[in-house]
Amino acid sequence: MIYGGRDSDTSVPVEEAFNWEHGIITKGASLESETTAATIGKTGFRVINPMSNIDFLSITIGKYIQHNIDFGKKIKKPVKIFGVNYFLRDENGNFLNEKKDKIVWLYWMEGRCNNEYKALKTPTGLIPIYDDIKKIFKERLNKDYSKEDYIKQFKIRIRENLLKIDRVTRFYKEKVKDAPEILFKILEEQKNRLLIAQKEFGDYINPFFLKEEVD
Repeated sequence: MIYGGRDSDTSVPVEEAFNWEHGIITKGASLESETTAATIGKTGFRVINPMSNIDFLSITIGKYIQHNIDFGKKIKKPVKIFGVNYFLRDENGNFLNEKKDKIVWLYWMEGRCNNEYKALKTPTGLIPIYDDIKKIFKERLNKDYSKEDYIKQFKIRIRENLLKIDRVTRFYKEKVKDAPEILFKILEEQKNRLLIAQKEFGDYINPFFLKEEVD
């Protein structure tokens, strides 16, 4: 399952959730998209749009999220949940990903579902190991993928992630009266992991400094 929004400065290009509940809350229910010239209103404004489905709900957002959580409990082997971000930019406003790069992220996700790759554990989820992504870039796009690009794209932006958690938490506390308690619990756990990492690494984590690999 893949969730993705328009995000210029927070999420890495592709990240796997720790488990079903973590994925539903941090990748789906926390999904933000920045407005563009194609939308009405101020550009660059962040809009929370759970599962990119808010305009089509026939029930409240809180019930919708709870139904998603409950659905995962009924499945013997819940599918993996991923968050993708094709709109990450650098400090000069240039996109860090090319359009065709999404092929690589998709092949990595497919490989994770078939136990072909290990992943690096971060405070926010599981990200690709450099050598695996480098190999996919070469095989699928005949493109050399540098360590510099990997660092720019997959560094964990702790400060930005903490700000996002604050925005999402405030949205659900102020606007969603029936938001399930598990949502706040998982967001708080993620916040605590980020704060612990911030003490060790500062505001940004170079992915090469991450040592814990998981199956």
